[in-house]
Amino acid sequence: MIVDAHVHVPRLSTLKPAWLEWADQFSGDHPWRSVYSDDGDPIPSKVDDLLAGQGVDRALLFCEYSPRATGIQPIEDLLPIVRHNPVRFRLVANVNPHLHHPLASEVERQLDLGAVAVKLHPVHGCFSPGDREVYAVYRVCEERGVPVIFHSGVSSFPGSRSSYGDPALLVDVVEDFPAVQFVFAHGGRGWWYDTAAFLALAKPNVWLDLAGLPPRKLPEYYARFDLRRLAARWIFGTDWPGVPGAARNVAALRELGLGEELLAGILSGNAAKIFPALNV
Repeated sequence: MIVDAHVHVPRLSTLKPAWLEWADQFSGDHPWRSVYSDDGDPIPSKVDDLLAGQGVDRALLFCEYSPRATGIQPIEDLLPIVRHNPVRFRLVANVNPHLHHPLASEVERQLDLGAVAVKLHPVHGCFSPGDREVYAVYRVCEERGVPVIFHSGVSSFPGSRSSYGDPALLVDVVEDFPAVQFVFAHGGRGWWYDTAAFLALAKPNVWLDLAGLPPRKLPEYYARFDLRRLAARWIFGTDWPGVPGAARNVAALRELGLGEELLAGILSGNAAKIFPALNV
């Protein structure tokens, strides 16, 4: 069972040029554009077939409301994909305090559409995840038993503010909401690997997703930590389409020699704990 906990399938017309350049650069020869129509809209059946061919059994689909960085990709654009295969695909909500007010109402609206988690992208949205206004999001997630995914680390997109990707900005939040599970997407990518890893080992409600991280480089990124111990806190994600295919990343994870039990946890077991609605 493979869960890809970090997938983007936006309508191409909603994106800024830098996003398309990023996808083309990091996908290599992976045919991600083959799932799109001539108008740039994802074709649900083709998205389904491509991910199935990569061995992905469940995929979390991300929307994003970041007009400064990538544009606005509303959650409604993903509904046709979920309707096509509600077993493989699940929605992830996204809110931006510069756009949504009150925040709690928008979180609830997107959760009512079927979202199984809430993603915060402070780097693209340009806000601090520790701001008291954002606590309204965490309270809704606490009430509903929904995890929060947080973009941790830097971003190269114009309009981003990488300083807001510091995992330390969430220290108080993690402690104030111990019943909420927090997933640090990209594992602190850039110069915050140590901070993200330390929090994942120190706090039972913190996890790291591997989206955008080449598996062969994980021992280098987390060189100061016991890799096997840290791997128990990992959740597989690709950041599709900015990746040369999920199958290739799974194969690279196997080459780390972590053992089948840890690998099964990374690929689906940990996600099943954090996102029970996946029905893994």
